[in-house]
This record gives sequence, C-alpha cells and structure tokens, in this order.
Amino acid sequence: MAGEKRFGTSLFGFKQSDVNSYIEKILREFDDKLKEKESEITELKNQCREFRIKYEDVARKTNQVSEDRAKIAEVLIKAQEKAETILDEARNQSQEERKKLSELTEKEKEKLVDIKQDIKILKQDVTKVLKKYEEELGKVLETVEETTATFNDVAKLEKSEVVDEATDILDEIMEEFTNKAASTSEEQ
Repeated sequence: MAGEKRFGTSLFGFKQSDVNSYIEKILREFDDKLKEKESEITELKNQCREFRIKYEDVARKTNQVSEDRAKIAEVLIKAQEKAETILDEARNQSQEERKKLSELTEKEKEKLVDIKQDIKILKQDVTKVLKKYEEELGKVLETVEETTATFNDVAKLEKSEVVDEATDILDEIMEEFTNKAASTSEEQ
C-alpha cells in the first residue's frame, strides 16, 4: 500500500528506533498540522468576528435607514396633508372673496342705477325749474313792457316821479323773483 511505513525488523520485532523516529515524525507532522489548523481556526474566528461586526454594523445601518425612511415617509405624508389643507383654505378664502366682491359689485351697480335715476329726476326738476323761471321772466318782461308803456304815458305827465316809481316797482319785482328762485332751489 502506498503511504504505508515499513519498519526494519530486529530480534524481538520491529526496530525500536525506527518506530520511535516514525512516531516522533508523525507527532511533529501532527503538531504542525494541528498548529496549522489552530491558526486556520484562529484566522477563521477572526474573520467570523469581523463578519459579525460588519453584519451588526450593516444591521444597525439598515435599522437606521428603515427608521429614517419611516420618518421621511411620515414627514412627507404630513407635508402633503398640510399642503392640501392650505390649498383647501386658499380655495375657500378665494371663493369667499369672490362672493364678497360679487356682492359688492352688485351693490355698487345698484347704487349706480340709483344715482342715474336721481340724476334723471334732478335733470327733470332742473328743466321744470328753468321752464318756471322762463315763464316768470316772460311775465316780468310783460310787466316791464306794460310798465314801460305806462311809463311812457305817465312820462309825458311827470317823468321823474314815474321813473322813480317804476324803478321801485321793478326793484320789488326783481327782489320777489330772486326770493322765489332762492326758495325753489333750496326746496330742491
């Protein structure tokens, strides 16, 4: 057989020095292999320790990343909800403002219609007053013409007395006309 050790023979069996040297050789080889295996085991233990440390570090980082993701997701959800709330409030406020502006516009339109109506009525009143003044002035002119005719007749008699009287009458008529005009404009 291959790898078999053959010992030399002696009087009472195998040669003791060959057996002892073989056993020592095998023990040395076994010690060397044992030391080699122990160093391998130590190296593997070190690697295992390093891997465990790396695994724990990665696990910690994974947990941290998971927590961070959860926090970020929560913040994003809250931000989105807040944004939606703000948008809803802005829409509601915008609608309220539009409604107020619409109501205000309607009120202003109504005021404008009322003002136009008032202007129309005022125009009619002014026209009536002007016609009334025109009639009064016509009457005054007729009175003046009659008075002038009377003056001319009386002038022949007494010019200076009649002129003074006519002037007084005209002054009274004009004062009465002015008073009527002032009281009519105050009523308006």
